[in-house]
Amino acid sequence: SDQGSQYGSDDWQRFCRANNLAPSMSRRGNCWDNAVAESFFSSLKKERIRKRIYKTRDLARADIFDYIEVFYNRARRHSHLGGVSPEAFEQASS
Repeated sequence: SDQGSQYGSDDWQRFCRANNLAPSMSRRGNCWDNAVAESFFSSLKKERIRKRIYKTRDLARADIFDYIEVFYNRARRHSHLGGVSPEAFEQASS
């Protein structure tokens, strides 16, 4: 997904360095390199971020942390777990 020329441009590389970001460049022709991350970020955008406007980065950071640690990793139902939450799956496995 990040094979577009804009992601390899000098401007983009400078932006990433200036903001302490590590650009991810998957291998050409191998869509599976980032499939898990792409799926997660799609869920994050659809379920939490879309249509929200954060007044500060700290508020955005806290909301995303809440989504990951409180909802996604504990309560959200996952198809690969048979449609149950990770906590319910772990309790059933104990």
